[in-house]
Amino acid sequence: MSNRLEALRVFCAAADAANFREAAVRLAVSPQVVTRAVRELEETLGEPLFHRSTRGVQLTDFGRQLAERARAAVGGVDALFHRTDRRALSQHAGTVRVTAPNVFGRRLIPQALAPMLTAHPGLVLDLRLSEQHADVVDEQIDIGVRAGPVRDARFVTRVVGRMALYVVAAPALVARTGVPQTLDELARLPLTGLIDRSAGRPWSWFFSRGRQMPVTAPAFLTDDVDAECAAVLAGLGFGQLVGPLAEPLIAAGTLVPVLAAEAPEPWPIHVYRSQRAPVPARVRLVYDELVRALR
Repeated sequence: MSNRLEALRVFCAAADAANFREAAVRLAVSPQVVTRAVRELEETLGEPLFHRSTRGVQLTDFGRQLAERARAAVGGVDALFHRTDRRALSQHAGTVRVTAPNVFGRRLIPQALAPMLTAHPGLVLDLRLSEQHADVVDEQIDIGVRAGPVRDARFVTRVVGRMALYVVAAPALVARTGVPQTLDELARLPLTGLIDRSAGRPWSWFFSRGRQMPVTAPAFLTDDVDAECAAVLAGLGFGQLVGPLAEPLIAAGTLVPVLAAEAPEPWPIHVYRSQRAPVPARVRLVYDELVRALR
C-alpha cells in the first residue's frame, strides 16, 4: 500500500478492533488489505505493531504509541477535508479585505455592513481606504468598490449605481469672483486640487464630451477628499466634488454648483472581486451585501 496516510488509517482501524477481520468489515475491505497494510508499516518502521496469536492480535508497546499519534494525525487530515465543517467555518469566521474610496468607506460601508457583521461574530471586515485601484493579488484584496471603469478580465464586477461630479464653490467665493461661464474662465479662478498619489500631481477635472482640465496652479492641494470638501466650503477655491459629498451641501445651500451644462456623464460605481476560485462563503456574503447596500 503506497499511500502512507491510507495505511495509517487502516492501522488505526485494526488497533481499535478485536482482530483484522473486524477491522476489514469496518473499512469495507478484505482482511488481506488490512494484513498487507500492517505488514508494510511494520517493514517501513522496523518494529512489530501487533502480537499475533491464534486467539487474535494485540498491540505491541510500540504499536500502542504509534496508534495514539496516528489517530491524531489521521483525524487532523480528515478534518481539513470535512466539507460541512469547512462551510460552517467560512460562514462565521475569517477576514474579508475590502478596498474602497474614502467617500464610501468612511461612513457608508461600515454602516451598511454593520448588521451583517453583528449577525456573524466571527466575520472580520478589513477596510482599506484609497482613491487608487488596488492590485487585488499583491495587496490580498478580496473585494473592491470603485467609481469609474473597471476593465480587468480577472474581476467579477457589478454596476451598483452612478455617481455624478459637480463643480461647486462657497456662495461667498461666487459672490466675489462671479459665476464662470466657460472652462477657460473657470481655469483662471482659484481651484482646489486632489492629489493622484500614484502620479504625484493633482487629478484633472472631467467634463462633457470627454474633455479634461488639468489643475496646474491650485489654491489648495490635498490627498484627502474630505479635506478638499472642507476647503471648498471655506471659500478657498472652486472644487470638483463627487456626488455623495456635493449633493447634500448643494441641497442645503452651503455650496453653489456652476457649469452644470459641462458636467461629464455620471461615473458607474462598481463592486468587484477576483475571479479566482473557490470563493469563500464569507467573501461571497460580503460581496452580495455590498452590492445590495450600495444600490
